[in-house]
Amino acid sequence: MAAEPRRKAHAAETPVELPTVLPFTPLVELDHLLKVAGSVSQDANQIWAEMWGEFRRIVTGSGMIIPEAAEGFVPVCGWPEFLEKFWLLKHYLDSIQRICERRQ
Repeated sequence: MAAEPRRKAHAAETPVELPTVLPFTPLVELDHLLKVAGSVSQDANQIWAEMWGEFRRIVTGSGMIIPEAAEGFVPVCGWPEFLEKFWLLKHYLDSIQRICERRQ
């Protein structure tokens, strides 16, 4: 049976401080849900920006599709990753909707 290493005791160890726990009031719950929704919507916007970036090479600044787009659109990141971004965007939007409908 192997002996377990012993922890060295420090003479001047500082006591462990416990984190402050706030009561779970409706305002604390609302603040928490707003922070979660904000974080998820930030992720959704990032995914949207990445997806829009794929289209930037076939769309003008005013949103018109250029003639070269008729040749077919193939995302630079590849179809599997592009479609995964669509699913992520859907997941983020569903999460925000559940928060807004209070269905955590």
